[in-house]
Amino acid sequence: MTDRTGKGPGALSDYLEDIFVEDIGLSWVTSKWNVPDELSPEDAERCLPEGGPSAWWLTLPASAVENFDRSRAVRLGQDIRRLVESPLPDGTIRTVWLGATHGTFDPEAYGFGARAWLRELGDAWLTRVRQDDPVFTPPPPQPVRDEQARQAVLGVMRPVADDLDRAASNPGYGLAVHGLVPALRQVVTEACADLGYRLFLRAMKAYFVEVDTSSHDAFVALGQRFGYPEFLVDDNLNHRS
Repeated sequence: MTDRTGKGPGALSDYLEDIFVEDIGLSWVTSKWNVPDELSPEDAERCLPEGGPSAWWLTLPASAVENFDRSRAVRLGQDIRRLVESPLPDGTIRTVWLGATHGTFDPEAYGFGARAWLRELGDAWLTRVRQDDPVFTPPPPQPVRDEQARQAVLGVMRPVADDLDRAASNPGYGLAVHGLVPALRQVVTEACADLGYRLFLRAMKAYFVEVDTSSHDAFVALGQRFGYPEFLVDDNLNHRS
């Protein structure tokens, strides 16, 4: 039996859920950069938890657990480990984090190195998961490291690389982020092609870098290859049709 999506039982609810899935895992967390950024100082003092912006960011892993199905919630823990356990230098991880968040939240300003910050996010995630399942054991990170996937991601990055680097180096607000594209390439080649691609997309959206139809179609096709929710790639992408 199939429903109107052409898939099997339960697919309609999955399809409807996918409409509202703007991102997954760590790239979903970074997508929330504009929430505290849009608050006035008065609203920030009233709305942010005690501890300010860093404490607010640390509420997001619990939100991922509460708002997504189990497999997508688990992805956050895997993404964090993909970076923490990688050979990437802290500086590269910090650059990619800043690029994905439009330079609006620098963990170093709050006393965290890049890996230490990710570990804080990971601890917050695991604490929330274990409230529901006290014996939960995180699955292995399972980074995507096959050469075909790496080259596919690097290939779609190439035509827009200069535009993204210029936008990140000269933002209208937030910290200037230099060397973003080389850092993203390092994530793709040395940590995980899947996570590197999602963080690249997140940076493209953060800086509203325009893409033509050729790049747009390549982005979407690669998202399908990685099995992303249907609208993840297109959501807030600046596609010049």
